[in-house]
Amino acid sequence: YQPDLSSRVSAPSRAFAPPNSQTRRRRVTPSPTPTVAPPGLVLKRATPNSSPPPTPLCPIGLAWRSTPADFLFLEHNVDDMEDDYDMDDPVDDMDGEDYLGPEARDDSDEEDDEDAEANKASDTSSEEARRGKDIQGIPWDRLELTREGYRETRLLQYKNYENVPNSAEAAMKACKSTEKDGTYYEFRRNTRSVKSTILHFQLRNLVWATSKHDAYLISHYSVLHWSALSGVDTEIMNVEGHIAPSEKHPGSLLEGFSQTQVSTLAVKDNLLVAGGFQGELICKNLDQEGISFCCRTTYDDNAITNAVEIFNTSSGAVHFIASINDSGVREYDMERYQLCKHFRFDWPVNHTSLSPDGKLVLVVGDDPDALLIDANSGKAIHSMKGHLDFSFASAWSPDGRTFATGNQDRTCRVWDARNLSQSLHVLRGNLGAIRSIRYTSDGQFLSMAEPADFVHIFDVKSDYNKRQELDFFGEISGMSFSPDTDTLFVGVWDRTYGSLLQYGRLYNYSYLDSLF
Repeated sequence: YQPDLSSRVSAPSRAFAPPNSQTRRRRVTPSPTPTVAPPGLVLKRATPNSSPPPTPLCPIGLAWRSTPADFLFLEHNVDDMEDDYDMDDPVDDMDGEDYLGPEARDDSDEEDDEDAEANKASDTSSEEARRGKDIQGIPWDRLELTREGYRETRLLQYKNYENVPNSAEAAMKACKSTEKDGTYYEFRRNTRSVKSTILHFQLRNLVWATSKHDAYLISHYSVLHWSALSGVDTEIMNVEGHIAPSEKHPGSLLEGFSQTQVSTLAVKDNLLVAGGFQGELICKNLDQEGISFCCRTTYDDNAITNAVEIFNTSSGAVHFIASINDSGVREYDMERYQLCKHFRFDWPVNHTSLSPDGKLVLVVGDDPDALLIDANSGKAIHSMKGHLDFSFASAWSPDGRTFATGNQDRTCRVWDARNLSQSLHVLRGNLGAIRSIRYTSDGQFLSMAEPADFVHIFDVKSDYNKRQELDFFGEISGMSFSPDTDTLFVGVWDRTYGSLLQYGRLYNYSYLDSLF
């Protein structure tokens, strides 16, 4: 793979399938005492001769009402997911209610106001959770359905998206057995006022922690900063309208962009990089007003920015890598905002991770095999075989030897750079693809996030034999450990129960509740 500093490349005419980032809206008249169903439930009207269902629930955010002649049936929203993530629609057709920008919602704002009034619920603290309150505020005691029963339904009916048919079923045979008895991070708080959203159903890197108290996330057209200390969320950047750089750098588009659809995000060392559906890159220094840099990486039809990673070079300079759907990986200097390297591949690149010593780049994408390349030349060093579908997540351990890849075959594979003939471990998910992977900065834990409901935290020192399972309901927009490893933030995307979950690390397995 040869380096290429050109700003435009050709690529196969292939694009990711775009999602509608919100469940199709249904209007109903709220009942006097609304009951909100857990995420993933939709209504189907019964026929006159049907027997009443045992668990009459409502769709997300809507009130439930029942009359003797009108029973409502419960069903998981697999069909709705297929409609929402219409695989035949081009990316450019994402307008109207397909995207959650304020201008696109029309009268849905009124619906959201109704939902907010009908379904007001307080945030959940660690103390309330210890007293038995559901961490997401789901009123199980008012629903004719237990949490355990609904969990079983979700596991049976959740539909994992695969590019290679039956890849997950085949991959499960290689997975190791692990003990689910660890407690490494404990629930601290669920903040319902912070609504984390996603735009692309395969891209889930939209939450970043910069300290144990601070997280950045995407909410519709806004980049928000959440402070756990003050309990206040602040809009850092809004891309709904027109934005343009306030600084002048070679290659920067002074005319800027309008209505950027943010597909991925990275925040580190007071620097923020947002990537867009049309190959946009927007860079901002969090200590300064305005936008520092804007550029369009490519004018190719397959321009979506799949992932960005900010890192420090061996000289101390701050750079970032952008993984683009045009089959390119680009590295930028964040001091001068100049393109330093451009490597091209045979398939769209979904995620890249730089080794701690800066010498190797782990590349995954629309191919079952992962690649290790030389960070300076782009030369391929080794191709790792084992996954059966496309990969969307990767991460290096701080030890510099171990790295992990996450795949739509529902597995995370852990590799040792000293022996790449086969993976060390194959870790399984419960219901879907592994969309995001993170190591703690001390290398003690690896976390992997599924598209919904589950984040798994593995104890690395146990040789990945022990794990903790974070269990909730809703699509996962992203997850991030704080740099000091004290906090894990998880973004949950859902019309009613969308929120930011916060977990705190337990040291020596003793209870720690210093924040709340």
